[in-house]
Amino acid sequence: MTRSGGWTSGSPGTAGRAVAVWGVGYAVFGAACALGGTPLFGTAVGPDWALVVVGSAAAAAGAAAGPGRPRPVLRRALWLLCGLAGAGAFGLLMDVITLLLAQGVDSGPVAAQHALAALGAGLLAVAACSGAPARVPARASAAASDREVGAAASDRTAGPAGASRAVRLAAVAGSSAFVPYIAMKLFWASGGTFAGLSGADLRAAAERNGASGLWLTLDSWGLDPTALLALLGVLLLQGLVRPWGQVFPGRTPWLAGRPVPRWLPLAPAVLGAATLAPYGVVGLGWTLLATAGVVEVPRGDFPTPADTLLVARIGLGAFALYGVALAVAARSYWRRTA
Repeated sequence: MTRSGGWTSGSPGTAGRAVAVWGVGYAVFGAACALGGTPLFGTAVGPDWALVVVGSAAAAAGAAAGPGRPRPVLRRALWLLCGLAGAGAFGLLMDVITLLLAQGVDSGPVAAQHALAALGAGLLAVAACSGAPARVPARASAAASDREVGAAASDRTAGPAGASRAVRLAAVAGSSAFVPYIAMKLFWASGGTFAGLSGADLRAAAERNGASGLWLTLDSWGLDPTALLALLGVLLLQGLVRPWGQVFPGRTPWLAGRPVPRWLPLAPAVLGAATLAPYGVVGLGWTLLATAGVVEVPRGDFPTPADTLLVARIGLGAFALYGVALAVAARSYWRRTA
């Protein structure tokens, strides 16, 4: 894959071998956890054997991916395995955030599984795309055939085109969804009380849960780390739909005017969408069931279940809308920069 203008044919044999090696390693890791009594999904080790199945199938598919473009059946199998590996990577973003802002992850083997699954999803996607005919080298020429470019593509001197109006509206909705969440978090960090919980109460809870020195320092300055991460997420989302997300702005030191590598925004975007979208959507479903009294609401650190539910609606609603918008924007960016 190159960024001179789009995808190139690459080396199918190399991609297949990489998938085969990953598949063997993933299967061995899953078997070791199952036999060693280390649950990776919940409290039972039975689901660990799913890693053995996915890894073994990936190893076979990778070994079958020889020179040339994979056969349609094999390509579909690679994409299916890519989806399964991607599902296994669910939670990786939370692991990264926890490592950055706390003392460590809850479970080392679970975090390792997330990382291995994400690596496998990437390798399987590359193998499925390998051998595809190279696209038109000039990005503007390729973009001209994409309806998202629209009328902006007719002006080649205007630089890279942004996303379509529909995608930009989705990005606005996803960014706006974080406003209540950021406001709530910053209000707590400034010492305010919301949903029956004060900023001092949250800080004490963070200390009990092993928050890092960085987390506590930022909180003491009135800056909630998760609110800062949400702001970075909004910046990422807007960069995916605006022209400046493809070329570094003029005020960027040492990089002004240079093309932005595709992987730089796409890697966190795909990871964020794969984690936040299902987490938020499923979570919103849980809040609906909780509101209807179908499921019990744990009180947690909050005074009442109603307070817990209020905060859950704000947070999960933000994650759901943002995650879906991020997926839409990432797809648009992928197509426009190919």
